[in-house]
Amino acid sequence: MFNNSVLMSQKMADYLWQKQQVTLNNIANSSTPGYKAQYVSFQDELKSKMDFYDQMSSSKIRDGIEDSAISVHTKDDESSRLDGNNVNMDVEQVELASATIQYQMAINDINSEFNRLRSAIK
Repeated sequence: MFNNSVLMSQKMADYLWQKQQVTLNNIANSSTPGYKAQYVSFQDELKSKMDFYDQMSSSKIRDGIEDSAISVHTKDDESSRLDGNNVNMDVEQVELASATIQYQMAINDINSEFNRLRSAIK
């Protein structure tokens, strides 16, 4: 019923929600000795799937979007702190603000699509 743009916006919103949760967890653990910051990845896998499905039908593209996984990774970079914690609060706050704005945009895209469908039905 919906085109792939709604599915893509939904998947992006899921990713951005997870990114916010991971970033908030990093901020909450910024004082925890030995804590290693985490990050979420999604775009690289989605891009590789879309490159693979590029010339295929929209149902195959839909499969590629649905099969794209959101992964949480730990940053292995060295810490400049004596306690071994590698959370950079400046970076985390910028990431949180960026993810929040992008999440709101993804939700607005979904709402706009539903509004267009509602208008078409009327």
